[in-house]
Amino acid sequence: MDTNLALVLLLSPFIGFLFNVFFGKKIGKTLSGTIGTFTVVVSFAVSIFFFLKVNETHQAIVINLFDWIKFSNFSVKFGFLLDQLSLLWLLFVTGIGSLIHMYSISYMHDDENLHKFFAYLNLFVFFMITLVMGSNLLIMFIGWEGVGLCSYLLIGFWHKNQDYNDAAKKAFIMNRIGDLGLLIGIIIIASLFNTADFIGIHERILEGTNPATLFWIGIAAFALFIGATGKSAQIPLYTWLPDAMAGPTPVSALIHAATMVTAGIFMITRLNFLFDLAPDVQNLIAIIGAITALVAATIGLLQNDIKKVLAYSTVSQLGLMFLALGLGAYQVAVFHVITHAFFKACLFLGSGSVIHALHGEQDMRKMGGLKKVMPITFITMLISSLAISGIFPFAGFWSKDEILMTAFHENMPLWIIGSVASIMTAFYMFRLMYLTFFKEFRGTEHQKSHLHESPSLITIPLIVLAMLATFGGLINFPGSYWLNHYLQPIISKVSHEEALNSTSYILMGIALVGAIVGITVAYIKYIKKSELPAEDENITGISKIIYNKYYVDEAYTMLIVNPLNAASRFFRDTVETGLSKFVFGFGKATEAIGTQGRKVQSGSIGLYLFAFVLGVCVILTCLFIAQ
Repeated sequence: MDTNLALVLLLSPFIGFLFNVFFGKKIGKTLSGTIGTFTVVVSFAVSIFFFLKVNETHQAIVINLFDWIKFSNFSVKFGFLLDQLSLLWLLFVTGIGSLIHMYSISYMHDDENLHKFFAYLNLFVFFMITLVMGSNLLIMFIGWEGVGLCSYLLIGFWHKNQDYNDAAKKAFIMNRIGDLGLLIGIIIIASLFNTADFIGIHERILEGTNPATLFWIGIAAFALFIGATGKSAQIPLYTWLPDAMAGPTPVSALIHAATMVTAGIFMITRLNFLFDLAPDVQNLIAIIGAITALVAATIGLLQNDIKKVLAYSTVSQLGLMFLALGLGAYQVAVFHVITHAFFKACLFLGSGSVIHALHGEQDMRKMGGLKKVMPITFITMLISSLAISGIFPFAGFWSKDEILMTAFHENMPLWIIGSVASIMTAFYMFRLMYLTFFKEFRGTEHQKSHLHESPSLITIPLIVLAMLATFGGLINFPGSYWLNHYLQPIISKVSHEEALNSTSYILMGIALVGAIVGITVAYIKYIKKSELPAEDENITGISKIIYNKYYVDEAYTMLIVNPLNAASRFFRDTVETGLSKFVFGFGKATEAIGTQGRKVQSGSIGLYLFAFVLGVCVILTCLFIAQ
């Protein structure tokens, strides 16, 4: 029964994909979207069943379908691992995925290719489930590459716009850079332990390691981290994620909140027993995470595109998760992944509701005054903004506080960086709220006359996600620490759960005061003083550098893209042309010889006899000289 249900869990979205590919256009938009949504809901229901079963028995469910690869002493089974970690991921991947699918029925209803959109969404969820359920590195890699492919299809869904195509290609190529690191790491691990199975690798490590093995484990951990850097958008491979905003808003919510960008955190947490043996790599992960959190937060301060603000917010929050991973606090990182999935999905879908009401407008300078006409969108986004800012008692307060508390005890400089990034988060999130929903409307009269709250298919997912953003922190509430206990079979390092003391309360207070300061500064600037962000051409000084994202994209273009293009043109125009002339020269020489030789074939018997006699004389002469 477990095998059959696991296959239903995995294949249900794939069936939705096939159905929409072949029949979606014929059956109509509403039915196409309904079927696409239903298939993900089925996976969510099965995930709940397995979650309850594992939570009761405390035993992971291992399903081996067949022997997949076998040679020498290396073997890989095609199977699934349903344990505490994978089931947590499955719950929010399929749960939030279901809400995003429901939202998309209304949001994308006017698109002529709605059936194709749902097909891609279903395929995306299928590959994400594959990544999470896989019992070994190779199946995880299939899902890993699959979500990369689907992100390309979805980001470039509106392919008639060349900028969107460029964004899709950028996401695909930058992820391939990271994926090469992942593949190298997988090869090293498979060579070291003669297995790619997660349980098998863990057992081999428990048997003991020697210095040579530890060296290669460090190399493998570093290579795997490069893979995580690409997929989860960490410095230096983070620039694809903000550009991924080119896709429809439901795609942004799916990629940024619950699925693709969390794959790197999932992989590192899954292999926590491996990374614990590479402390230098862990330190690097923590440092890169903290720097990413700070850099992305500073960029988010001055962005005016509502989705770009949320995109850099995602990069910053992922940086905090990597900070926790690098400090060995895997449970804390998972906790923030879950709460982030709640409030960030709500924020993206809320921004989509605003964009929907404004007929595609994304510039916050042309918004304002929307809280009266869009009360549900306003309240749900306000709750999620409070959550991501770390305001008590919303979900983000508890998970972010645990990250900062861990950093305070482990590495004071990283705690300072993380705290500054968190204060900036509160500022730019309420900058977004004030510019979007307060004061007077700054758009056109035509937009103003058509302002309205979004349909129920859009607002219901917002309400559900806002509730989760409010109460989601209870899953690891201090004192109970349910999530920590739940993940104990997965996390090798024992989590030290200290009772709340004066230091804990002081740190909570500092984090809360910092968030309030950020919100207050935004209030003074955009409400009390009624300031508006400057137009692009009027931005100068350091603000211009930050607004243009520190010109990192331009630097990559100058240092990498342009030299590669120049080298390509050189090989195309010079090397390839020279080689072609060289090769064609043989053909032309042969043709010339053939043309002259053809003249000899005149049909004159006398000439043939003369050539025959001359040839015999030459042969006899050579033989005579040789003697």
